[in-house]
Amino acid sequence: MGTRYLALLLLTLCVAPPAPAASPKSPGTYTNPLKPRLPAGGVIESCADPMVLRGQEPGDAYWYMYCTTDPLNDADRDAEGKLVFRKIPQLRSLDAINWEYVGDAFQSVPAYAASNAGLWAPEVVYSSAHKKYYLFFAVTDTTATTCTTDSAIGVATSDKPTGPWKFSDAMVVGPRKDTSNQDPCAFFWTYDPDVLGDSVGTDSVLYYGSYSGGIFARKVTLTAEGATAGAEETRITIGNRYEGANVVSRDGHYYLFVSATNCCNGALTGYSVFAGRATQPLGPFVDREGHSLLDAQVGGTPVISMNGNRWVGPGHNTVFQDAAGQWWTIYHAVDRADPFFERATGFTKRPALLDPLDWVDGWPTVRGGAWASDGKQPGPAAREGGKSRYRPKLAQPHLPREPVAAASDLFDGDALGASWSWVRPPDASTYSVAEGALRLRVQKADLFLDNNTASLLTRPAPQGDYVIETRVRLDVPDEGCCFNHAQAGLVLYGDDDNYIKLMNTSMWETRQTEFSKELKPVPAGWGRYGNTVVGPPSKDWTYLRIAVERLTGEARRAAGGDTTAYTAYTSQNGTDWVRGGTWTHASPLPRIALVAMGGGGDFTAEFDYVRVHAPRAGKRTR
Repeated sequence: MGTRYLALLLLTLCVAPPAPAASPKSPGTYTNPLKPRLPAGGVIESCADPMVLRGQEPGDAYWYMYCTTDPLNDADRDAEGKLVFRKIPQLRSLDAINWEYVGDAFQSVPAYAASNAGLWAPEVVYSSAHKKYYLFFAVTDTTATTCTTDSAIGVATSDKPTGPWKFSDAMVVGPRKDTSNQDPCAFFWTYDPDVLGDSVGTDSVLYYGSYSGGIFARKVTLTAEGATAGAEETRITIGNRYEGANVVSRDGHYYLFVSATNCCNGALTGYSVFAGRATQPLGPFVDREGHSLLDAQVGGTPVISMNGNRWVGPGHNTVFQDAAGQWWTIYHAVDRADPFFERATGFTKRPALLDPLDWVDGWPTVRGGAWASDGKQPGPAAREGGKSRYRPKLAQPHLPREPVAAASDLFDGDALGASWSWVRPPDASTYSVAEGALRLRVQKADLFLDNNTASLLTRPAPQGDYVIETRVRLDVPDEGCCFNHAQAGLVLYGDDDNYIKLMNTSMWETRQTEFSKELKPVPAGWGRYGNTVVGPPSKDWTYLRIAVERLTGEARRAAGGDTTAYTAYTSQNGTDWVRGGTWTHASPLPRIALVAMGGGGDFTAEFDYVRVHAPRAGKRTR
């Protein structure tokens, strides 16, 4: 083991012989995750925030990939046994499948960075005017202030795509104070740079930002020494929803790919990719239904989320075309059976995955909506003259049949039906049935980890597969902060520590639909709660739907032995549905529940109905 550590420590810019590649006209196959080779043996097991660039100069047949600062694998440790955090690992490949490690971009941090700062989310472009490569990166902590939260965007230049790199003396985008917050160390998160285009002359657009503050853009000029950003910034997304921007141009539109929720929550990571598009690079970006990514009811069309197999948290993707014109994406995800670095429980390992990106009615979706692959797949046509054997096949949504009357409730009486019962009964004055709706006062209570104080209204769930739907209205103001986390919606309930819930939720200045999972017991140090998000709620009635599938055979094995899959759908009008991610669960969840809970004000939720449907026959979405 010590020999291996030493070999890894000696890797700087050494280059191994290229991996065997398929012939240009016959691209090979691959199985996720990608397994970049190390010259000393072994493979790279984590490549978070991956970025891919095709060779830009004549005669360069390689593809290049760059990863955020992280250890390469479980064994990447120093002489004391501590994990080594490599400053932007660099990889190359002839076929975009078999990658080799060619060293780290940096051995130090720029002069304006704190000594322990991370260099995150690399972005590399080529300037045809200067004949140089530009490596942009986020600096998590600068010396601009004494705070540790003053992040920035930096850049380095090189004549070659793998260095040696020279830091520019100045930050491209410096720390940005949140002037609405009196805390002197409250800064917007200046993370995740993305430059429009792989090869540019001197001028382009730089995108950056994250949850704190949102995503912004500025015009950027590439110089011989680095890059200069314009003083004026344009907001691209509302805060507290997205990060990890990647913008590409296609057929007269600019497509913004962004990621949402927690990137690094082990086996319960709900990170997912969404898209918006615009006719101008500075937006405004809207989703398939026309909802803006700037709205409080946040727009965004799902591109990839969990699909029920072993991969969770697919996100922070990079998008590219192969030599034959097929679109692809490389993204990181989490293997829920192996979510953490060895001897570092809680530190999420994020390998790189590759899958084709299809365009359906002008909107991107991974593998035709099947999302992350977990078996042998045809690879891209990485070299001129090649043609991938990949053929798109569209996944089918879960569609309901007519409602099952005996299992449904239209709330058309003046009292709850006999099939309903309470978990922790509330005061009778806090709920009512009248005028065709159930009304629940939003409790200042919760159902979260060990805070299990909320009252739930429950009834037995059907056996077998089914689709459940409700229509809910929550009278939280349409805009404004902060009513955290007032919410109302559906719960599929086993007990207080084992459930799935789909809620219309207020989060800071946004209104979102949140799809969550909690389970217990879990291994020591593992999380118990995870969440993702789906489509935007309505300012009036929001439709929530969960498709429930019992898993058997290979589907159960792919889900790690979990017995049931739960897929979320949301709609603003009951007609145009947005499909979200799929959580799986091992525990029986035998009851349907309605709940209104959270905080931030005195609010009421109305439920128009609960309808249970048998599902229509069709192919699974994974």
